[in-house]
Amino acid sequence: MKAGRNKTIDISVEDGKEYFKRCITLEKKVELSEVLDKTIIGNTLEVLKLLPSNSVDLLIVDPPYNLDKNFHGNKFKKTSDEIYGEYTKTWVELVKPLLKKNATVYVCCDWLSSSSIFMVLKQYFNVLNRITWQREKGRGALSNWKNGMEDIWFVSNSKEYTFNVEDVKIRRSVIAPYKEDGKPKDWEDTEDGKFRNTYPSNFWDDISIPYWSMPENTAHPTQKPEKLLAKLILASSNKGDVILDPFLGSGSTSVTAKKLGRHYIGIEQNEQYCVWAEKRLQMADEDNTIQGYADGVFWERNTNRLQKQYKK
Repeated sequence: MKAGRNKTIDISVEDGKEYFKRCITLEKKVELSEVLDKTIIGNTLEVLKLLPSNSVDLLIVDPPYNLDKNFHGNKFKKTSDEIYGEYTKTWVELVKPLLKKNATVYVCCDWLSSSSIFMVLKQYFNVLNRITWQREKGRGALSNWKNGMEDIWFVSNSKEYTFNVEDVKIRRSVIAPYKEDGKPKDWEDTEDGKFRNTYPSNFWDDISIPYWSMPENTAHPTQKPEKLLAKLILASSNKGDVILDPFLGSGSTSVTAKKLGRHYIGIEQNEQYCVWAEKRLQMADEDNTIQGYADGVFWERNTNRLQKQYKK
């Protein structure tokens, strides 16, 4: 039995039949309207061949890292850098025709596979940056430094792309407030503290990994936080745009896209994860808040404003 405050979504496929019925399968080429705002069950390497060309504004990819991992029965085995590079090349060549000319792509990876993915991406896209984000909880290690960082490659399909920097400012505490004529200069003095809204860098230290008392949390072993996805979505798409995630997992990309007024297409081969994704999409109808994002800005971890908001 779970504790009363444990909100982890872990319902079985059997118990989640109502959610599973909302997912679709594809057997032939489809029009965009047939897959818009849908969770597609299937092998992404086959499903991608059936999606409409030139239809995606933003591609967010969180592929299996080059590690031994069991995704609730779907096992991924660590292989050589060369073979993993070929695997990356395979899905890149399938998704590229689906992208609009001005589309943006983000690819998540760990430090070990980051270089292999970069070598492939630079052959097909315009590489713009590498984001490194700090996991609040690192993976423990006795004979090495704890792994507390992951990378996200930021690339575009052409020299033209969307980047809404004003939509992804981060609110940071002001340590040494400077005043001009007795008034705050470039910062706010609020009941919750002194803050400054700043432009984001490519190092993110404000992300919390989903944990048991958060409504977004599932039993997926490598779930990405909605706050992380919200930064990518707000920066690199506009309302009404189409966002594709070919390795959907428990649905974080689709759910966050829905909360932010974008269309989504998600592909996932694990039926269990499809159920969790659809459960979360239904929950988003009643609650479109995103942990760590409020008042149009991204807040530092554990700030007073957010503590008040999420205790409601």
